[in-house]
Amino acid sequence: MKQNLAWLEYCKSLAPAVVETCAKVPVSSGPGALVKALSLALPEWKFRHALSRGGWYRLGGILDLQGQRVSDSLETWVESALDERDGDFARLIDDFADQRLFATRLVGQTHYLVASADDSSDGFLQLEIEDLQEMRVHQLFVNDPTSQEELVDPRGGADMPIPVGLPFYTFRRIQHIGAFLQRMLAQKPEPAAIHRMLDDWQKSSASGTSAYYNHWVIATREHLDRYQQPVFRAQPIATLAGEPPEFEATTGSSGLKLNEALSRFDRQSGYPMAWYFHMLTSKAVPHWVAQSVVEDSLAGFAYLPQRDVNVVRSWLHRPYAV
Repeated sequence: MKQNLAWLEYCKSLAPAVVETCAKVPVSSGPGALVKALSLALPEWKFRHALSRGGWYRLGGILDLQGQRVSDSLETWVESALDERDGDFARLIDDFADQRLFATRLVGQTHYLVASADDSSDGFLQLEIEDLQEMRVHQLFVNDPTSQEELVDPRGGADMPIPVGLPFYTFRRIQHIGAFLQRMLAQKPEPAAIHRMLDDWQKSSASGTSAYYNHWVIATREHLDRYQQPVFRAQPIATLAGEPPEFEATTGSSGLKLNEALSRFDRQSGYPMAWYFHMLTSKAVPHWVAQSVVEDSLAGFAYLPQRDVNVVRSWLHRPYAV
C-alpha cells in the first residue's frame, strides 16, 4: 500500500510539467509534436502515443448573440437561476424567453500515452490528455423545455455547431496502472476481470513477445459510493486501429482449420494469443474456440505452447469477461 501511495504522489508531481506542455503545444501540430514536447519536459519517461478515443462531449458554458460569455458553466448557471426562482421552471423560461442565449459544448477526444515503469504487465504509466474544442450549439429556451435536462442538453437539436476558438490540449490524469489495480484489490481482495486478464497475459506467450501496453490501454474510473467508500473500475481498450480482425473459422472448427484461423488473427493483431484476449474483451472471437483449442491439445494436436493451453484451460474452469 505504501508503494501505491508513493506512485500516486509521484504521478501528481509530474502533472505540472504535463499541464505546461499542453499549454504550449498546438493541437494542429498533432500527437507526434505532443510526444516530442513531453520527452523534453519529462526526459526520464519515454512516453509514446498509444490511442486516440473520441466521439464524446461535455457541457460547456453560455454565450450571448454577440459571442460574449455569460457563464463558463451552463449547469451551474441554470441551477443558480432556478434557486433564485424557488425552483419554478416555468418562471425561468418566461424570464429568459426574449433573450438569445446559446449553450456550448466541449467536443473532444482523449489521447492515451504510455511509458514503461518496469517489466510487469501492469508496470507502466498511462497519461491521458484531452483534445478539446468549444462549440456553440443550441439556443436556450426556444425548444419549450419541460425539464432541466431538455434545457441544457436537448436530444436531436437542429442547430449546427459553430466553433468557439481553436482546439486545445488539456491534462486529464497520469497514473501508474499497477498501483491503481493494487488499490482495487485493497478495496476488494477478490481479483476483478482486469486483474485476471493481466495475469493471463503474464503467463501466456504474449508477454514474451510484447508489452501489454503496446496493445491495450486501461480506462479507469474512481468514485465514492453512498457510504463514501471508493469504487474503482478498469476497462481494457485495444489500441488496434479500427475493428479487430475478422475471425475466419466456422462454429465447431478444430484441428488445422482452427489453427489457421487463430494464426491469421494473431498475425493481423501483431502478437500471439491475440485471439484469446479479444475473446475476453469483445465479440470478435466466440467462446466455443477455447473449448476446441483444449480438446485439440488433449487429442495430441499441439499447435499452441503448453503455457497458452494452460491459460485457456484455466479460463474454461473459471470463465470471465472483461
